[in-house]
Amino acid sequence: MAQDNVLNALDLAKTQWYHFTAIVIAGMGFFTDAYDLFSIANVTKLLGRIYYTHPDHKKPGTLPPGPSMAVNGVALVGTLAGQLFFGWLGDKLGRKKVYGMTLALMVISSLASGLSFGSSAKGVISTLCFFRFWLGFGIGGDYPLSATIMSEYANKRTRGAFIAAVFAMQGFGILVGGVVSIIVSTAFDHAYDTPTFREDPVRSLPPRADYVWRIILMFGAVPAAMTFYSRAKMPETARYTALVAKNAKQAALDMSKVLQVELEADEQQKSSERSGSNNFGLFSAEFARRHGLHLLGTCATWFLLDIAYYSSNLFQKDIYTAVKWLPAAADMNAIHEVYRVARAQVLIALCGTVPGYWFTVAFIDILGRFFIQLMGFFFMTVFMFALAFPYNHWKNDNTTGFLVMYALTFFFANFGPNATTFIVPAEIFPARLRSTCHGISAAAGKAGAIVGAFGFLYASQSQTKGQQDAGYPTGIGMKNTLIILGCINFVGMLFTFLVPEAKGKSLEEISRENEEEEGDQPAATSRTINPV
Repeated sequence: MAQDNVLNALDLAKTQWYHFTAIVIAGMGFFTDAYDLFSIANVTKLLGRIYYTHPDHKKPGTLPPGPSMAVNGVALVGTLAGQLFFGWLGDKLGRKKVYGMTLALMVISSLASGLSFGSSAKGVISTLCFFRFWLGFGIGGDYPLSATIMSEYANKRTRGAFIAAVFAMQGFGILVGGVVSIIVSTAFDHAYDTPTFREDPVRSLPPRADYVWRIILMFGAVPAAMTFYSRAKMPETARYTALVAKNAKQAALDMSKVLQVELEADEQQKSSERSGSNNFGLFSAEFARRHGLHLLGTCATWFLLDIAYYSSNLFQKDIYTAVKWLPAAADMNAIHEVYRVARAQVLIALCGTVPGYWFTVAFIDILGRFFIQLMGFFFMTVFMFALAFPYNHWKNDNTTGFLVMYALTFFFANFGPNATTFIVPAEIFPARLRSTCHGISAAAGKAGAIVGAFGFLYASQSQTKGQQDAGYPTGIGMKNTLIILGCINFVGMLFTFLVPEAKGKSLEEISRENEEEEGDQPAATSRTINPV
């Protein structure tokens, strides 16, 4: 069958240059995603000092709980909405048609975030939140589309590594976000390093400090804009064209343009294959029978993972202050505080975040998705508890040890469920529902991120009056938060058992796309495909 010829050729295709090109094109979207989502953590304290420092007070201002939750969480709300909408649209219109929309929205919204305006603090924060919602909406679309496109281009032997490599660009986005913040804050800090400013760093806020956070946020448009043309030139994935559009001939032509394979598809077969089987919908009993538990597993594990992962990432600055790695706000000027927070972020990214992503790339097609996810949840649980129970020891006597173990939680998040929860939904569902199911799974993750972001902030505020006035969480509040996060990771281990292993299987085999309905034997999954 012409359709099977196309699918077999994709599974057997040798790793070649276009695979790496596709990784870069899709990966730069995730680079931008991570930069935009996590760079806000570097400038949140600066926003508080610029817009909420009272001129008659000697203490630096901080964002009140409401604005702080909005600034940190509104992009996540937009991301959740974008994942659901663009995931569905990617299955309806095709991956290629929707892919450029998400990138354009990210570029425009990144620039607009830096141009946020208003005659008061409330006005500026409100417009910033508005633009960051739409930024998140574009970012949300990138999740299901990038994962689906990469999975449908890849051969089965290295598919996991290719999808993981796309997601690993997120680590570089976090890293570059910190580096850009360091460069910008250093330039502006030195420009106003005057005796008066050094004597009264809190009240002598540089007149151009407002530029710092704007430049940092606007830089997120640069990497996205660089890949816009490349995305526009990408052909539709052959699997979508063959299985959803049912045009095997066009799929063969598209694939031949970018991959070094030769295919001949009969024009007469272009729309006739598998037209009668596997047409069940997302809300059908047949989908529930075949993939209901799988979807529950991908949603639950991503939800639980993101509670821990995003709360830790977005509030790194509070954790660093709590363990006294960063000095109190009153001991440094506003711009230097950006530098210190960003420097801490870069160190954690270099030691834990980035290596974890690339360990997944290296080992996922060897160890498998299930093992890596289970291992990651296990060690995140261990390290969260190890940080929580002797918390006062780490805080008062061994700050370095705390930071090492904290970095290890990020390492095993990324050499673990943070990567696998992104990869697996792009592999285990049928082609016509793949983007939608990935979007639903990712949206469940962002719901967890919202819970983590808002919940962590709430926990940090439920302290003594003196601790609230200091602007950071310490003591029993932080300890309890870490215990809760450890328990969440443990539950994530349990839900991992609902997710099937996709290592070494074709997409059609793992999604059972070649099966007839109601228990018939597979029509074509029994074919043997030798790895290249």
